[in-house]
Amino acid sequence: MSIEVRNVRKNFGSFSALNDVSLDVPSGELVALLGPSGCGKTTLLRIIAGLETADSGSILFHGDDATSRQVREREVGFVFQHYALFRHMTVFENVAFGLRVRPKETRPSDAEIKRRVHELLELVQLDWLADRYPPQLSGGQRQRIALARALAVEPKVLLLDEPFGALDAKVRKELRRWLRRLHDELHITSIFVTHDQEEALEVADRVVVINKGKIEQVGSPQDVYDHPVSPFVYQFLGNVNQFKSNVHEGEAKIGDIELKLNAHHSTQNTPALAFVRPHDIEINKERRANQPGFEAVVTYIHAIGPLVRLELQRTDQTELIEAELTQERFRELSLTQGENVFIYPRNVRVFLNN
Repeated sequence: MSIEVRNVRKNFGSFSALNDVSLDVPSGELVALLGPSGCGKTTLLRIIAGLETADSGSILFHGDDATSRQVREREVGFVFQHYALFRHMTVFENVAFGLRVRPKETRPSDAEIKRRVHELLELVQLDWLADRYPPQLSGGQRQRIALARALAVEPKVLLLDEPFGALDAKVRKELRRWLRRLHDELHITSIFVTHDQEEALEVADRVVVINKGKIEQVGSPQDVYDHPVSPFVYQFLGNVNQFKSNVHEGEAKIGDIELKLNAHHSTQNTPALAFVRPHDIEINKERRANQPGFEAVVTYIHAIGPLVRLELQRTDQTELIEAELTQERFRELSLTQGENVFIYPRNVRVFLNN
């Protein structure tokens, strides 16, 4: 089922949680709403579910206006961050709950409920825990039971609010890959909220980056990471170095480095900001002829897994620069703390100051 959000606004007192938000989610897509705390992503999810009411705008499911429909009428499955399982019920009864409370005319038989629940528990790979109670389960197991319960009512849309937020890093990584595989099997239209950039980029078909109640960018994970449309998106999606720059007639200047730009051709001496990812900082021990760069001092070295993270301080300014090298390149350079090096930024992205 496709979802259309049209010009949705929502205020809480004087605070604008959502400001004229529009979004299209095609049938069968897995979409991440990504942004910092307080940006409006959970509010948008709850408005789609019918748990919150928009001040203006509309929600359409498969082309039909669902704005005034009650939660039960929207055929939505909702998974909360903190599971919301009934502690006094077994795993089986938690999953069966949505089926048992249906009106009598649409309620399945006991035999059908039993079949459906065991089918779902097998789907989430926890059929062997049917007789356990939630306090006897791990966090990851509880979240999978919560997902099974949401799927039991056969929703047309699945909504997940920070589904892995209460879990430790290792379990989060395992479950998000499991969710991706499950979605590929079920193909149910799904939207999940997260503030974890890696989670959104790894799991989603498309990422919706939200900031201060507005959508900054919508695109594939690769697109939003490689082609951010604003400084906010660039900074939010991973570590980044920021340099003061100036743009004049299609050329940006960062220190002694001059960059030809495709845009801003007619701009005259306009202040700008230049951004470079740490892995796009190239380091050499010797200055290259005819290639301007920065001289810097290595102030910190931290090896972690296959990467070595460095902090460097420009000798002509006080700003710090972060760089990432492979272990192989680090060993090749034989860098030590306090050593002077030359750095050459690659794939620089420049934004004019607003």
